[in-house]
Amino acid sequence: MTTSRRSFLRAATLGGAATLASPAIVHAQAPIKWRFQTYAGAALGEFVTKPVVDYINKAANGEMEIELYYADQIVPTGELFQALQRGTIDAVHSDDDSMASPTPLQVFGGYFPLATKHALDVPVLFQQYGLADIWRAEYEKVGVTWLSAAGQDPCNFNTKKEITSLADLDGLKLYTFPTAGRFLSQFGVVPVSIPYEDAEVAVQTGELDGMAWSGITEDYTVGWANVTDYFLTNNISGAWIGSFYVNQKMWADLPEHLKAIVMAGIEASHTYRNQWYWGGEARLRSTGDQLKLRSIPQEEWKTVEDAAVKFWDEIAEEGEIHSKIVQIFRDYNEVTSKAGPPYTFG
Repeated sequence: MTTSRRSFLRAATLGGAATLASPAIVHAQAPIKWRFQTYAGAALGEFVTKPVVDYINKAANGEMEIELYYADQIVPTGELFQALQRGTIDAVHSDDDSMASPTPLQVFGGYFPLATKHALDVPVLFQQYGLADIWRAEYEKVGVTWLSAAGQDPCNFNTKKEITSLADLDGLKLYTFPTAGRFLSQFGVVPVSIPYEDAEVAVQTGELDGMAWSGITEDYTVGWANVTDYFLTNNISGAWIGSFYVNQKMWADLPEHLKAIVMAGIEASHTYRNQWYWGGEARLRSTGDQLKLRSIPQEEWKTVEDAAVKFWDEIAEEGEIHSKIVQIFRDYNEVTSKAGPPYTFG
């Protein structure tokens, strides 16, 4: 067969094009995969955690895939920190208290008594009063990367028994957070720690009398309104303080553009949760037909507020970081008290 110069050059050109194209196939990167567990059960997690995972997975365009697991699906919530530290889980959405953080921050996560009145207090405290720097530094010491914090719903009470005075709290077995339970025990509350998904059945069996774990939005969303009868409008904290955390090595290895996507997703989820809770609390208090609203008179509830001040003093004595954070809460509360409504409405 005779090969002309023209046909030789044509073949060479095609071959060169194939050679240039092949590295993109040979070196195609498999997506970075993370296992992400939230403190929330499936019904709640759909609103508080799934949106951020969906956002990241879509925006990453195949470069990153996050698998979402709900409360206790990989490890119990109380072991989340350990699992994150050793790499069993790559990322977590929780609060410092529930996941048994081995840092001085544990007591301040979840619901630190009477520290906040609204969800927006939380980003203000972190971004304007220095809590973000403290959280970032303390988690760096223990090999975990803290990314961001936000507020959610208040900590009210939903119970089988009607509560109209502090005396009615005495003897109630309530599913609650460790620090909230420690605080409430002085009023006779018996704190109970069980897996999140078991709480509803525990009320039905009498193991629990109710919950001091959330606002009314979650009560209806997760089914607790089906097994309890009353909702106490008094709260021991105006906003849950929760964060997103990542295994330190996984974060360090993540390309910068994917880090930006993760952070954008987290910030977008903060906005989503703000409207979901704010609207839900108002709507379900005014139109919800399962939980009857009750209140303890403000003059009597002041006993709880005064007890919180003493509790803050006790916590401040536990260490330098504790003292620093308590002082930040004091400073912020002084500012909002002077500012007056709406900052003082809770």
